[in-house]
Amino acid sequence: MSAEPSLPHHRLPPDSLAELVRGEGGPATLTSLLGAERSRRLLLLRMLDDATDLGPAWDLLSQAQQRAPALVDDLLMYPQTGMWLATALHRLRGTASEAEPPLWVVLGHFSALAAAAALRAELDFVIEVPVRHGRVPLPTLGCAVLPTTEPWTTATVRAEAGRAVVEASGAGVVIPLPFGSAGAGWHPVRRLTVGPAGRRLEIALDDVDPYRTYPQPTEPRPLSEEAAAHWGQLLERAWAVLLREQTGTAEAMRRSVFSLTPTAARERFRPRSVTAGEAFGGIEASEPDDAIELAVTLVHEFQHTKLGGLLHLTPLLTDGSDGGGTELWYAPWRDDPRPLGGLLQGIYAFVGITRFWRAHRTAAAAQTAMAQFEFALWRTHVATAMEQIHRHPRFTPLGTALLDTLRGHCAQWLAEPVPEEQRALARLCTEDHVARWRAHHLRPAAPAVDAAVRAWLDGASGPPGALAAEPEVVPDPSARWLDSLAMLVRYRLGDTDDDRPSPDWPEKAAARVTGALAGDALLAAGDATAARHAYLADLAVQPDRAGAWAGLGRALAAADTEPTAAHLLCHHPERARAVHRSLRQVTDTPPDPIRLATWLGSAPA
Repeated sequence: MSAEPSLPHHRLPPDSLAELVRGEGGPATLTSLLGAERSRRLLLLRMLDDATDLGPAWDLLSQAQQRAPALVDDLLMYPQTGMWLATALHRLRGTASEAEPPLWVVLGHFSALAAAAALRAELDFVIEVPVRHGRVPLPTLGCAVLPTTEPWTTATVRAEAGRAVVEASGAGVVIPLPFGSAGAGWHPVRRLTVGPAGRRLEIALDDVDPYRTYPQPTEPRPLSEEAAAHWGQLLERAWAVLLREQTGTAEAMRRSVFSLTPTAARERFRPRSVTAGEAFGGIEASEPDDAIELAVTLVHEFQHTKLGGLLHLTPLLTDGSDGGGTELWYAPWRDDPRPLGGLLQGIYAFVGITRFWRAHRTAAAAQTAMAQFEFALWRTHVATAMEQIHRHPRFTPLGTALLDTLRGHCAQWLAEPVPEEQRALARLCTEDHVARWRAHHLRPAAPAVDAAVRAWLDGASGPPGALAAEPEVVPDPSARWLDSLAMLVRYRLGDTDDDRPSPDWPEKAAARVTGALAGDALLAAGDATAARHAYLADLAVQPDRAGAWAGLGRALAAADTEPTAAHLLCHHPERARAVHRSLRQVTDTPPDPIRLATWLGSAPA
């Protein structure tokens, strides 16, 4: 491949930088980011060439570039190419687990790239490429299936006079023309084209490239024709929503989203989607519940894509060598505590989601209740996340400007009216989530807990003041499904036409939401008194259950009873959980949770 004499110095124009700081970014801005990404890919490829012998594949790619430079550029900018480059360089610097392919298979993927480029440039050639468990993926084109029993071996790709074949183990698979056609032993990379003329999105539905999943590669898993058609229908409808309600975002996506990796469906309302900074323009997503969920996913991951491109050009945070890089923070969209950089990524993504629901709540009459709830939920979650880190000393001037700008937008959104029912449900869910997170991940100082235990056993009128000190963040790996109450509320809004669900709804809904407690479903249904009894029953059997401590506080607050205990459990459930745990170790009769919480919430002794 011919080396460019020099790569350009990339600097975003002021207007583009201002767009990204606002959480936006139009076509011109994405074009600038793509130019920088292209230079970055070339630098990484040069680094790989310097570190290893790429052999005949380099010469073949150079020939393809001379014949069809635009086609080679498309291949270079394909998201999976960036992911492969990062993986190959990482493997050259480190070690691999037994489950990973041998290094020669990873490096040999460059031969598959060269073969794909040569095929698209209509060259005659012969080259060896890796075989992965009987499959030979050729990036952007498809995957051949060969009858080999070896997990890692090689095949030959041969092209002559317009005919191409992949051969190994005495068998051959013809690569059908035009590209995108299916054939015996050949699974093409499908191209989806959705939307009207002039506003179309053209995207690869990639189910075969090993580097289509982020951050870990996986072997090809071709979709059935029916599944691929279903994805096409969902994308068509999702794209129509984005064109109608997020016009600027959709236009920018047309220029910079190149591949969609489909994965299996997950539990309703709990999709999984991923992007990677090294795979600019690629999105991995589980099969969505509906087109609206897919539209939200596209917006979410496009936000990550834009921020990743910006971070390749300029930092938003200093390196944290002063120890600040070890801090962990509450992320309302996660079960686990997050470092500052990860939290900032989430903030940027969920600003986009909040903006989506803000527009959608006025555009979709049939989904008004759900959309109003989602808007109210995410604006509060984003505001909570930003307030934690506002004015953090690790922000660069640009990082400070970005966060200040997003905070300004969020402040305006918080002032917008939302119907009382959906606003109350959103408040219930946001406050519940942070309380569960605290119950799991915050640990009061052990001496203060011990002092509280002694004070309780001595009959003191209240706990020691030391228990009110700032607790330590200690990640709890058992923290899962902290969003269960929000999931149940979504079921309630989606399942019932009446203001109040049927008597048997809580039991049915709890069975559908992984991690949901009986009290959670009763709370989502609006029965705070029954929820209180359910949480106490849970604590009687599993007294260390963090979600039950937090849920009990929310139930007491909703029922407007036991105000001191309710306040303590809503705002500091970690104190009750820690002291109760220690008391169980020294007494045969653990205290009643509400009585203990009332005592802990009283004035210090």
